[in-house]
Amino acid sequence: MNKIITVLFSIVCVSIQAQTISLEDIWVTYKYYPKSLDDFRSLKNGETYTLCVNDEKITEYSYKTGKEIRKIFSLSELNVENKPLKIENYDFSEDESSILISSEKERIYRHSSKNKFFVWNTLQKKLIPVWNDKVQEATLSPNGKYVAFVYNNNLYYKDLQTNEVVSITNDGEINKIINGIPDWVYEEEFSFSKAYEWSPDNQYIAFIRFDESKVKEFSMTIFKGLYPEEYRYKYPKAGEKNSSVSLHIYNINTKKQWMVSLGNDTDFYIPRIFWTKLPHSLIAMKMNRLQNIMQLFLINAESGQSQIIYEEKNDAYIEVPEIVFSADGKYFFLTSDKDGFNHIYQYDLNGNLIKQITKGNWDVTKLHGYDDNQSLIYYTSAEKSPIHRHVYSIHTQTMNKKQLTPNDGYNEATFSRNFKYFINEFSNTQVPSTFILYDNQGKQIRILENNDELKQKLNQIQLSRKEFVVLKTSEGIELNAWIMKPVPFESNKKYPVLFCIYGGPGSQEVLDRWDYNSLWYQHLASKGIVVVAVDNRGTGARGAAFKKCTYRNLGKLETIDQIEAAKALAQFAFIDTSRIGIWGWSFGGYLSTLCLAKGQGVFKLAVAVAPVTNWRYYDSIYTERYNGLPQENPSGYDDNSPINHVKKMKGKYLLIHGTADDNVHFQNSVELVKKLVEHNKNFETMYYPNSNHGIYTGKNTRYHLFQKMTKFVVENL
Repeated sequence: MNKIITVLFSIVCVSIQAQTISLEDIWVTYKYYPKSLDDFRSLKNGETYTLCVNDEKITEYSYKTGKEIRKIFSLSELNVENKPLKIENYDFSEDESSILISSEKERIYRHSSKNKFFVWNTLQKKLIPVWNDKVQEATLSPNGKYVAFVYNNNLYYKDLQTNEVVSITNDGEINKIINGIPDWVYEEEFSFSKAYEWSPDNQYIAFIRFDESKVKEFSMTIFKGLYPEEYRYKYPKAGEKNSSVSLHIYNINTKKQWMVSLGNDTDFYIPRIFWTKLPHSLIAMKMNRLQNIMQLFLINAESGQSQIIYEEKNDAYIEVPEIVFSADGKYFFLTSDKDGFNHIYQYDLNGNLIKQITKGNWDVTKLHGYDDNQSLIYYTSAEKSPIHRHVYSIHTQTMNKKQLTPNDGYNEATFSRNFKYFINEFSNTQVPSTFILYDNQGKQIRILENNDELKQKLNQIQLSRKEFVVLKTSEGIELNAWIMKPVPFESNKKYPVLFCIYGGPGSQEVLDRWDYNSLWYQHLASKGIVVVAVDNRGTGARGAAFKKCTYRNLGKLETIDQIEAAKALAQFAFIDTSRIGIWGWSFGGYLSTLCLAKGQGVFKLAVAVAPVTNWRYYDSIYTERYNGLPQENPSGYDDNSPINHVKKMKGKYLLIHGTADDNVHFQNSVELVKKLVEHNKNFETMYYPNSNHGIYTGKNTRYHLFQKMTKFVVENL
């Protein structure tokens, strides 16, 4: 009897141990996808917040107790014909008298979309449709009396009391003139989709106008119906003509607008505009084409006069800084890496430096805001380690600093309006996102979401742990890395390796955080493959010198570091150095292709998804920021473009691309295939019809993609 029990127990244990993560779990059922609090909004009292429940009601809760206070809005109780199908997004006016609700989202590019918008007046209990069609970037005025929006490239606003719609511009035209929303390259590389702002006093709208009439068009074939359609849009490639931009201010009362002078030059960028807390005061950020000179203009909205109050220059490039203002309007805080690391500086509105707030050989990675009452700046940094993030407060007078997050890993923060509370999203490589409420002293109040259900599922399967290591190159450069071993692991066995890389400027793969995409690596580990990630030179959180050393030679040092890291794995007895593969997406696909070509046989195979294959094919803002102009730096473009190294490629190669990729054009892969054929290189390829850069379009697309890559890696390593 005891023997039978023992045998049964062993069978059960083997059954449990055999459970692994399948591709169906990841990309069909999304069995292990974590819960989040994306629809959280802090109310101005600083003591309460709202959540959207089941896409149909907006409910207010207490920070302190978590108890429901009131139901603010409910679709199910709204007895009108024209109403949102569901609440996909919502925002309050500054005075919280109105709620802007969006529905029926129709995605355009990475950040932009068209939506049906509705305004709910919380006092009158009245729902008002913004427009009879889908529009872009609707935004309430601070007092909730107006809503501005963009329709067919023109900027409008609607008086919600009279229902009068006023056209601020009338020259908008597709692929020619854009008002109030950015062109493609601004949206992609400066990361915004709304190019206008209401003034705090509701009197003015400042907006950017884009004249892209001289920008060359790019066309993509969309395959549907008997005759495919051609989609055309303006895409400035490196060294080509950009949109001509101008800044305008519109007066709601007088219904007049004027253009603001930002100097005599014409080829520049306006990456950000901000209204200050002072009356009629606007700040515009201006960058030159090379993005190594940044200026802040202080503009009087009444007179239109402008003056430069801040200027920064850099030998390489300047990333768009974060800026926050004090409530009294006298100061602003700005991030800059001018001392070698990204830190926070305080200036008055005349541009005089008050003081450097943070100092040290570490980077501030997020500036959350300034609490005027407590004289405290809140920020996130990599002070403890480049692989970790913690949230801090620092007093701007005493310079006393306090770490507010207790757990090592990856910490993000969303603060209440009065900075009395913050919600900490915490994770590490073993723990999925946990949302915890803290006060501004770092005292835990309660757990909002711990993803316990997901943790229980993960506990039922075998998981490999990411082990953080430092790999040293032949030049003595230390590179952060993680290694994920197969499960089960046999120390006397040699295993194949797959490098997973991105490696682009300021990015990081080697972080102590939970990453849904790492579930694929767990799947590979269950098949006996070691997975490795290495942050090469050029990546983030290690200071300006480490990040900017790749300037004007994009791809050179990054490739060297990945090749050197692969060689350094020889120190581990369980690594089979004759079976090392590498894969990446976008910039990572660019590097994986380059590593296969320049690696001299170090890599047995490479998988490249949506890779840049020639920097001359990519957009102006990104490429010129990191590589300069092709007219001035041709070798920086050509020496490290994979398309020019095809002859040296040795090993198995899988090339994947979406045919409707608006970001890294399918052209990159087409031109590379021409070269591969020309040099008689054997390779595999897969294209996904009508898929963009993310390759999500169509049922089972992601599942098919990862099946394809898994089969290729397993069979060829």
